[in-house]
Amino acid sequence: MIISASRRTDLPAFYSDWFMNRIEVGYCDVPNPFHPTQISRVSLKPEDVDLLVFWTRNPSPLLPRLDELDRRGYRYLFLYTLMHNPRTIDPGCPGLEEALAAFKSLSDRIGPERVVWRYDPVLFSNRTPPEFHRKTYESLARQLRGFTRRSIMSVVNLYSKTRQRLSALRQKGVDSVEWEEESLIDLWKSMAVAAQDNGMDLLSCAQERDRTACGIKPGKCIDDGLIREGLGLEVGHRKDPSQRKACGCVVSKDIGMYDTCLYGCVYCYATTSFDRAKENYRRHDPQSPALISRSSS
Repeated sequence: MIISASRRTDLPAFYSDWFMNRIEVGYCDVPNPFHPTQISRVSLKPEDVDLLVFWTRNPSPLLPRLDELDRRGYRYLFLYTLMHNPRTIDPGCPGLEEALAAFKSLSDRIGPERVVWRYDPVLFSNRTPPEFHRKTYESLARQLRGFTRRSIMSVVNLYSKTRQRLSALRQKGVDSVEWEEESLIDLWKSMAVAAQDNGMDLLSCAQERDRTACGIKPGKCIDDGLIREGLGLEVGHRKDPSQRKACGCVVSKDIGMYDTCLYGCVYCYATTSFDRAKENYRRHDPQSPALISRSSS
């Protein structure tokens, strides 16, 4: 079993104590996001976990605990989101220098094959047009040269809650812009070249558009091929049916919960209410079997 920790929130950044407590106990409880009274008990015993996949913008709180995971026999990799959007779009994320330093420290600790850089999702606005992303991606790729072997990109999905947040940003001078795919070809090509020049493969994540002609092949975040090559580990090859049609990730079990992340990114699909997320974090009990108990949600 692959444990996804977590698409729904940043467990390493905000809930590393809870996670390590559950590792100690050997299980956690995960409410069904759509039917909260339905609780799944997920084993976290080393013999039941093939791989831990951490999704994060800030692994620093978990770094001191990696030795403990190693001693217990866990295998793991990190999907590390690192961008440089304006604070109006990503208000709570670590600063660029802090994020780069943490990325490099993690890579030095576990190896570049086990740290995947996610430039994801790409949001186009009057503050972040294609040229902004071209320059930003090229700059970050240069600074991450030698610290990762793979980069993943996607374009933001404008869910209704995302559109509402973006509309609210107009008073702060941020207007979202939807670009025709044909006008973005130069951007995709430049990103692919920047990745290649800095020793990385650039893949796409859950994208309906095929950008292979631009040098960006369809990819997977939880990728059985990468897991085999980077860790020498064979896992199941079946696509995760709980993910979007265009998502190629193999089956995993997510142990996070929605409305618990504190970054406040305007494009976030996993947070319906930033106020609710803050309240859930305030009431969070690191000793609880579930990240947020029913009485706290």
